[in-house]
Amino acid sequence: MPTPAQLEAQVDATAALIGLPLAAAHRPGVLHYFAIAAAMAELVLAQPLTPDDEPAALFVPVEPPRS
Repeated sequence: MPTPAQLEAQVDATAALIGLPLAAAHRPGVLHYFAIAAAMAELVLAQPLTPDDEPAALFVPVEPPRS
């Protein structure tokens, strides 16, 4: 998992790369969601794949159950 400093550097670099002004008030939320995305990516990348593994032919999102 990236450190907070690495996440901040990634957010800054990405915002600069795509020319996205990032307001100071939005920065904490952006950092929070980048951390969530990094945690999800870590779970995906931790799964071993074999040469026989293939991506799904079609992804159909399912609506979450209503509470």
